[in-house]
Amino acid sequence: MDNDRVIDSRASQDGFAIRRRRECLKCKRRYTTYERIEESAIKVVKKDGTRVPFSREKIKSGLERACWKRPISDRDVERAVAAIENDVYSSFETEVDSRRLGELVMEHLRDLDEVAYVRFASVYRQFADAGDFVHELRPFLSKSNKMPR
Repeated sequence: MDNDRVIDSRASQDGFAIRRRRECLKCKRRYTTYERIEESAIKVVKKDGTRVPFSREKIKSGLERACWKRPISDRDVERAVAAIENDVYSSFETEVDSRRLGELVMEHLRDLDEVAYVRFASVYRQFADAGDFVHELRPFLSKSNKMPR
């Protein structure tokens, strides 16, 4: 037997889930659940050729680390994760190369926050020295005419 009842249902703000407002029949407390359509499993092909299931949580974790102590809301991170997930499921049928997935994450981070983008890029592209940072920053700096000498 169900221990709760649905009070309200609607599409979530990101459009990729159903938001349901529920009430516990025993204690009368209200809470919200999100239901997401389960897509067919896409595999991520790693550099060494191994295949692992695509993980929305890994994407979110990477974005949160890149955005740490930046003025970026949880909602903005969640929107970026939803957009990346949508891109993956709409662009790839069964597999996505880890390099392509990393580039996709960087495309979304570039629009979200420049510092978060460079943080992610430094780990993803395994920067070896300051020159790698300068090379990655050059497009941002040339836009704002702040090139270092």
